[in-house]
Amino acid sequence: MSFEIPAVSREWHLVRRPQGWPVAEDFALREVPVNAEPAAGRILVRNLHMSVDPYMRGRMNDAKSYIPPFQLDEPMQGGAVGEVVASADERFAVGDHVLHHLGWREYAELDAAQATKVDAALAPLSAYLGVLGMPGLTAYAGLFEVASFKEGDSVFVSGAAGAVGSLVGQFARIKGASRVIGSAGSDAKVKLLTEKYGFDAAFNYKNGPVAQQLPEAAPDGIDVYFDNVGGDHLEAAISSMKVHGRATLCGAIAHYNDTEAAPGPRNLMQVIGKRLRLQGVLVGDHAGIQEQFVQDVAGWLRSGELVADETVVEGVENATDAFLGMLRGDNTGKMIVSFTG
Repeated sequence: MSFEIPAVSREWHLVRRPQGWPVAEDFALREVPVNAEPAAGRILVRNLHMSVDPYMRGRMNDAKSYIPPFQLDEPMQGGAVGEVVASADERFAVGDHVLHHLGWREYAELDAAQATKVDAALAPLSAYLGVLGMPGLTAYAGLFEVASFKEGDSVFVSGAAGAVGSLVGQFARIKGASRVIGSAGSDAKVKLLTEKYGFDAAFNYKNGPVAQQLPEAAPDGIDVYFDNVGGDHLEAAISSMKVHGRATLCGAIAHYNDTEAAPGPRNLMQVIGKRLRLQGVLVGDHAGIQEQFVQDVAGWLRSGELVADETVVEGVENATDAFLGMLRGDNTGKMIVSFTG
């Protein structure tokens, strides 16, 4: 079936660096010409789904980090999956589905070497942005490689209903954790954790101090903490960790929009006495386990042991609303923006 390539594409540009929480005026949805005939070695992709992720907030700041900041008056970037509609590279044919990093736009023209072919028959295309993509590998590597999880460990996950946290808790359960505890920001999400994802206990951090609720949920302490939140969650986890406990520091979403430096945990002396290990995780360091990750996770999905939820927002015009909603915690599982038409 032939597909008519439009003359223009809509894409989101960062036009002002946010101060604190981003607002609508920091972004602009603009129309740009579409190059229907890519140069040699390049492809044109009609994006079908794009990802919004917490790390993108950091890229909106003009600050040195592990990934360059977004440039003003340029299209933002992020994971996307789509259909090749024009190809000047023998590795890709029109109709192929590919994963790439030029999201936040309807059409992406890119070097073919920057795209990875994906199989829509193996899993829904949006899964390659979530459970079989960057969030899934982050959860897998962060739990098994960074935190050195072993059977019988007691595991606490903050932000446990999000794209990464919901998978960490389930991975731990599947691999024999003695107890899995999660925190989330609503009673409905707490119910989801225990009734759908198989967590042994969960609590709403808005219902009381984490330092009080965590010991009640994990009276015998925790061996592993997977941190997506930071702040009071990290401090409480340090207090609840057993000797030789391990913490994977994945994110600190509680502080992404702070305008002043957040205070660190007040109980870091316990790290010494308990001989704790606190280590950051960046998914790019773990490409070597990609094959094992896909094999394990695809198997758990097929068997029904693993549930991978998505919150889907329709339309490129609603991408910034989806991003802000993700920062507020409006999503259950992976937040996806799907393009229609």
